[in-house]
Amino acid sequence: MNVSLRPALPGPAMTREQFLEWDGHETGRWEFDGVRPVPTTGVSREHGRIVTRIIRALANRLDGAVWDILTDCGLATVGGKVRYPDVQVTRTEGPGSAKLIPGTMVVFEVVSPSSVRTDRVDKVREYAAVASICRYVVAEQSAAVLTVYHREDGSQDWRPLPLAAGDVLELPELGIAVPVDEIYEGVAFPGDDAPAG
Repeated sequence: MNVSLRPALPGPAMTREQFLEWDGHETGRWEFDGVRPVPTTGVSREHGRIVTRIIRALANRLDGAVWDILTDCGLATVGGKVRYPDVQVTRTEGPGSAKLIPGTMVVFEVVSPSSVRTDRVDKVREYAAVASICRYVVAEQSAAVLTVYHREDGSQDWRPLPLAAGDVLELPELGIAVPVDEIYEGVAFPGDDAPAG
């Protein structure tokens, strides 16, 4: 999700529940900083390609009767905040009308120039505080590079693991592995004459 560099909307503070009600009637894309709505920006074609490749790679390996692969669904984090990860995976069942997804185990975000700090600092801290999230994968747009934040031995602390082209993204909590090259198939990087793959 590309979080805008624009500040949160001015006005009275909201609760998470008030934001979810408000967000359902607004146009545009918003996240919630625990106090006010924060606008997000649109995504680039390459961002969309990477998200699509992630979804395809997961869907080709996971049983749809057991796992939900979701985009643009809310995720409650610390301090009453609400994020909308690019992709999240859960096995927790719930009503189709649910605005917040419980039991998310793996989260993917594709970094954009406007979301660098949010994805690499703020969301690392927020997602680490959500007990169900075992793995947070940050995908770059400028190169075939992933940073995988994961927990070891039940620790609350994340450990970063960098992966590049030729490496394999291991997702043991899902029982699958995905080559990094598959996530970046057909993606053009700055300075490339032709798409990768």
